[in-house]
Amino acid sequence: MQEQIWEAVSRHDTVILHRHVRPDPDAVGSQAGLAELIKTSFPQKKLYLAGESEASLEFLSGMDTFDDAVYEGALVIVCDTANTARIDGAGWDKGKMLIKIDHHPDVEPYGDIQWVDTEASSTSEMIAELAENVGADMHDEAARLLYAGITADTGRFRFPNTTSRTFHAAQKLAAFTFDRSSLYHEMEKTSLTLLRLQGYVLSSVELTKNGAARVNLSEETLASFDVTSNDAAAIVNCFSHLDGLRAWVFFVEEPERIRVRMRSKGPEINALAQKYRGGGHPMASGADALNWEEADALFQELDELCGHFPK
Repeated sequence: MQEQIWEAVSRHDTVILHRHVRPDPDAVGSQAGLAELIKTSFPQKKLYLAGESEASLEFLSGMDTFDDAVYEGALVIVCDTANTARIDGAGWDKGKMLIKIDHHPDVEPYGDIQWVDTEASSTSEMIAELAENVGADMHDEAARLLYAGITADTGRFRFPNTTSRTFHAAQKLAAFTFDRSSLYHEMEKTSLTLLRLQGYVLSSVELTKNGAARVNLSEETLASFDVTSNDAAAIVNCFSHLDGLRAWVFFVEEPERIRVRMRSKGPEINALAQKYRGGGHPMASGADALNWEEADALFQELDELCGHFPK
């Protein structure tokens, strides 16, 4: 599979790389990291990073602006995206060939080549393995990007998705020259407004007897702290160490929906997320609620999951 992907890269003059909407470090790290590997291994290729730029991830990579005509005859690679509805950027289906590289559950097969590995900690880990196995020209910047993706999706190697494969990939990447301390700082730094929102969250979190917790962030609350819905994603784990906590959810109100961010320390939550127009990993998923009544129903189901989970 990996050889097929690299051979496809070698055959196309233009390669366009996409990832999912509302990106995280693994999405950008795998997308831009793979682009860096292609750039140094095939200097003559035309490369484009597709999707909206995310200000909080500019320290990893920005995105490119280009005309749709670029897709003609191009190879399109989509990283870290389980289903087509979550692909960021139009035109992904207009290329000559499409490849999917992802570590999420395969809820929607798509592409001429599909490399899905749910045992991998991150798509960045998969790209690091690809580089090693096909002899791609790994270098400092590619290593920095992929290392960022791995460390983010594993919570600095603390989450259950961290395996010996993960440590092997990270060890190989850490041998290259980049400032890991600076990288960690960029990934963890916060603003005063977000710090104050975190204080509000910690003072308002509700915990049930089953170990389910919720936080409601209305549009008015976000506005009062001068933060956006995307900003709030940075603090979703701020009370993960709470004693008795099994799973939790942030309900973040947006103009036409309530954005749902779920995390778990035991019960598998991705099936619940799929029921509410979302998806993700067993321990980390996202979804959409149409209104607060539906948000309440989702939380009730999450509470029941926690109640049925063995102590």
